Amino acid sequence: MDINAYMHEVGSEARSASRLIAKADTGVKNKALIATAEAIDAAREELMAANGKDLESGRANGLDAALLDRLELTSARIDAMIEGLHQVAALPDPVGEITGLNYRPSGIQVGKMRVPLGVVGIIYESRPNVTVEAASLCLKSGNATILRGGSEAIHSNQAIAACIEKGLKAAGLPASVVQVIKTTDRAAVGELITMPDYVDVIVPRGGKGLIERISREARVPVIKHLDGVCHVFIDRDADLNKALTIAVNSKTQRYGTCNTMETLLVDAPVAATILPQLAQAYAEKGVELRGCERTREILPQALSAVEADWSEEYLAPILAIKVVEDLDDAIAHINHYGSQHTDAIVTESYSKGRRFLAEVDSSSVMINASTRFADGFEYGLGAEIGISTDKIHARGPVGLEGLTSQKYVVLGDGHIRQ
Repeated sequence: MDINAYMHEVGSEARSASRLIAKADTGVKNKALIATAEAIDAAREELMAANGKDLESGRANGLDAALLDRLELTSARIDAMIEGLHQVAALPDPVGEITGLNYRPSGIQVGKMRVPLGVVGIIYESRPNVTVEAASLCLKSGNATILRGGSEAIHSNQAIAACIEKGLKAAGLPASVVQVIKTTDRAAVGELITMPDYVDVIVPRGGKGLIERISREARVPVIKHLDGVCHVFIDRDADLNKALTIAVNSKTQRYGTCNTMETLLVDAPVAATILPQLAQAYAEKGVELRGCERTREILPQALSAVEADWSEEYLAPILAIKVVEDLDDAIAHINHYGSQHTDAIVTESYSKGRRFLAEVDSSSVMINASTRFADGFEYGLGAEIGISTDKIHARGPVGLEGLTSQKYVVLGDGHIRQ
């Protein structure tokens, strides 16, 4: 296959399709989503068979248990894909919304209209259900999309693509609205991220190595986050019962997610009281603790933390703990070592909570809540395309609105500038 020619054909078709889907009304888009859900439900056996091929290849190629788990399409996961499509269909359509319409002294009205980005390229690894999530969000937000899944999920992704094509056809939309790359050749990624004539934005979903490569080589804007080095700070004015449950949940509810706490900061005056309780709870969960010197004076069983621990995204049952002097020390630590993803304070002090919200430079900042809430579904966005730690365009969980932009609209009645 001539990868360059193939990708440019895909890009050209996506650009043409983007103009059609941008003007499709909400009913048409919802019809495509519901029809896709019905096609997936009807194709369960085909999906499981295709996924079986990927799992067999994965085992033969030595994929570890965690990756195989992410790759597997169970009946429950197919149910979740179907439910996700229905949820996206039920979400308000952001396209065409006009806000801020005001009269100017000249008599014209000026406002902003929400519009699709155009063509969204999404590069992801392992999980075939991302194919449905990404396609549904792009479709509902009026974008054409080019999906490049991991080579380990090629059969699963193509089987899902066939269902999406049926859904698009049922709604009278061209198959090129959602295209799933048919080759596993890595050169396809290189082409996709360097086609600004055809692609408006790239969303990489995967490991740090993939995202770093995309960010470094792309000639198209990228919506991304590299790390999820998330913190919880237990303030001296915290309700310690709240602190205990929040700190345990933030770390142990799931280990392999980007919104899992990786560093716990504890205000010095309450460290001796709360840390032994936390250590017992973490021990019951099998969490390895790595602490600063002051932490180890209270918890001698903790390993000594090194400098690298403060900026590490473990994605595992490992937690770094540091005793800090005060709120200022906690904020300084987070802004220095954090990844601008999600950080939380536990405190009953209104003024300290407000300072934390204002001064911590992250895409999600929380008071008295687990970092695990940093998620598009929990934020009421429905599904999410990913989480952005960038500061321009979209920040935090990226849902339908994050896949749109705004343009100024002016309403006049024969007005001319004097």
